[in-house]
Amino acid sequence: MSNPFPDSTAITATAPPDWRVESNLRPYIFRVPRRPSAKSLLLACCLFLVTLGTCLVAGTHFAVAYAHNEAVSWDEFMRAFTLVYRNPLALAAGLPFALTLLAILLAHELGHFFACRHHHIHSSYPFFIPFPTLIGTLGAFILIRSPIRTTRALFDVGASGPLVGFLVAVPALVYGIVHAKFVPGLADPANAGIVLGSPLILHLLAPIFHHGANASTLLLHPVGRAAWVGLFATSLNLLPAVQLDGGHILRSLSQQAHRVSSILVPLFLAYLGFRFWPGWYVWAALLVGIRFLRTLPIYNPEPLGSARHTSAFLSLVIFILCFMPAPFLG
Repeated sequence: MSNPFPDSTAITATAPPDWRVESNLRPYIFRVPRRPSAKSLLLACCLFLVTLGTCLVAGTHFAVAYAHNEAVSWDEFMRAFTLVYRNPLALAAGLPFALTLLAILLAHELGHFFACRHHHIHSSYPFFIPFPTLIGTLGAFILIRSPIRTTRALFDVGASGPLVGFLVAVPALVYGIVHAKFVPGLADPANAGIVLGSPLILHLLAPIFHHGANASTLLLHPVGRAAWVGLFATSLNLLPAVQLDGGHILRSLSQQAHRVSSILVPLFLAYLGFRFWPGWYVWAALLVGIRFLRTLPIYNPEPLGSARHTSAFLSLVIFILCFMPAPFLG
């Protein structure tokens, strides 16, 4: 996810200045540091290492649950935290999950980072967010510290992360399916404390790589579970609202559609929260709050071209493949 702060707003009614010609705009265009500061790199590395630790705990839980034919085990999740001081070497069981998930998230953020570098936009290194949740992290982000001045740059920054992250997640998901276990009743809340949903791409790939099995009865290998998390994060980022990646993509295509979508998407998520998963209420409130953040105008609304329109369509397909109305049940 790119940082939702100073990168875009609606075009003003007056003709926008030509940022390539106006001398008073040139300092903001060309005086971009060659790379983020060493302090930023040090902070990014420290956050990565801490997140690796929390993901190892989460991965150890998924490895033990997988061995016991369970998708999630709250007892094993709590026990995994005690390994930090009782037997740290036992956390090595969480490496397949942790490294896979961090690779997917890092690929996503590096997609944003190098898109920013390509368009001479000042951004930070990727920052991971360690947190002792079921998946070990709240994701990652980059800070964008200079305006995004063209629609092409806005599109590239928004679309690059989800596209690259998806390409890394799919092989991991296939591996998880190939090494999955068939567990009858896995999707029955009466037999499990919590049931993890299945995105459309899992329903499509499961019968191909696991002899016609149903996705709801497959217990994914921890590598596949990390891919599941990465795909879920991708779908959240591709929500076409405010300054999420999907919002950047839609806004580069149509600012009017972006304004309408930024109102409708929180309402849709609130409906999903009522019908399926209460966590959607949190996301709806978050998107409403982001709408009040100050943004900067796009000074050069140049046409995107056919290649970017194709990428926009691919982003929509990826969103449909990854999105889950009920990611958690139970």
